[in-house]
Amino acid sequence: MKKVKFTEMKEGTKEEYILLDEYEKEYINNTADRILNFMKNLTSTLEGYKISRLEHSLQTATRALNDNASEELIVAALLHDIGDEHAPLNHSEYAAAILKPYVSEKTHWIIQKHGEFQMYYFAHHLGKNRNQRDKYKDHKYYNDAVNFCEKWDQASFDPDFKSLTLEDFKPMVKRIFSRKPYSHL
Repeated sequence: MKKVKFTEMKEGTKEEYILLDEYEKEYINNTADRILNFMKNLTSTLEGYKISRLEHSLQTATRALNDNASEELIVAALLHDIGDEHAPLNHSEYAAAILKPYVSEKTHWIIQKHGEFQMYYFAHHLGKNRNQRDKYKDHKYYNDAVNFCEKWDQASFDPDFKSLTLEDFKPMVKRIFSRKPYSHL
C-alpha cells in the first residue's frame, strides 16, 4: 500500500491527497460490513435485562419490518442502540450520527431523539421527568418518534419473541450504507 510522505497535513501535495481520497472512498464503501461486524459482538447485555443488546436490536428491526416500515427505518431500528457500547450517556446521538449521511431527516431525528422519548416508560420510577419528550410536542416528527418507541423499541425486550437474524438484515444494511449522502447534511 502506497503511503504519503508528509508528517503534517499542511505539507501534503495534491497527488497525496488524491491517493488518500481513493483509500477513503474504499473505506467508506466498507462501512456496512464494519457495522455488521460490530453488531455481531453485541451479545452481552447490560446487567438486569433478559436479552442481549443484539437481540433487542433484532427485535426492534423485526417489529419495524413486520409493520411494513421503510427499509431505512428498519435499518435505523436495527442500529438505534449501537451507541450503547461506546456512548451510554448519549447513545441516541451516536447512532444518529452514524446514520445521518444515509437516511432522511425524519429517520435521523427519530433515532437522535429516541433516548429522550424512551424515558416516558421509566423516568418517573427514578424520580425523573417521564414527559421530557413533550418539549418536542410541536415538532413535525414528534408522533413518529412516539410510534417508534411505543410499537418497536420499548416492546423489544422479550426473550420469547422470534426475531430475524442479523444475516437477514444484511442486504438492507448494505443498501442503506451504499446510498449517496442525503442533502440535509
